[in-house]
Amino acid sequence: MGSRSQRLLTLIQALRRHRRPVTAQQLATELSVSVRTIYRDIETLVAQGAPIAGEAGIGFVMRPGFLLPPLMFRDEEIEALVLGSRWVAQLPDASLARAAADAVAKIVAVLPDRLRHRVDDAALFAVPRTAARDRIDAGIVREAIRDERKLRIAYMSDDDNETIRVIWPIAIAFFERVRVVVAWCELRQAFRHFRTDRITAAELTGERLARPRLQLLSEWREAERIASLPTADRN
Repeated sequence: MGSRSQRLLTLIQALRRHRRPVTAQQLATELSVSVRTIYRDIETLVAQGAPIAGEAGIGFVMRPGFLLPPLMFRDEEIEALVLGSRWVAQLPDASLARAAADAVAKIVAVLPDRLRHRVDDAALFAVPRTAARDRIDAGIVREAIRDERKLRIAYMSDDDNETIRVIWPIAIAFFERVRVVVAWCELRQAFRHFRTDRITAAELTGERLARPRLQLLSEWREAERIASLPTADRN
């Protein structure tokens, strides 16, 4: 699968994808090499300072904080970053669009010359589309999600009735034309989906979520799973 240096980089990436210990056999299958090769390569990486914990027969895991130099980006990775930033740049969320452009600029600044030109030359484009315009700065929603804070919003329904809600935002789904906030609604005492273009006002309440966001995400997924079941299959 190419040079040994490339294989070592691929092994690092594989370890970073796994949050829990992964066995040498699993890594060998993923990289199409022998288990003995995996053991040897892990010994090499550890000797070079890679924070890999674990042992033979149990599994290996990469501890957080280990960074790869940007010059190790493959062509496909550069193309993925460029395409993603071009797609985000078209979103009505201006602050997120600027952040995407800034992120690519930072990456380009540290790329070696032989790779830098590939960012501009990437022949992958996101086609402009007509999307519903937000009435608020969606940055406040992302801030609430990151900080696990409640949000007070004014929301316009399909029949143009406006209600004031206190919600616990846990995620944003990006569709072709709209963005949808996934949240627990205190008014309805249930999970609800709020289109950002129908939120006419939003402010942070200063209150923390009653339960951790990851727990709420798990509860929402379970609620969605049950809702998708045929009536006879629901408990």
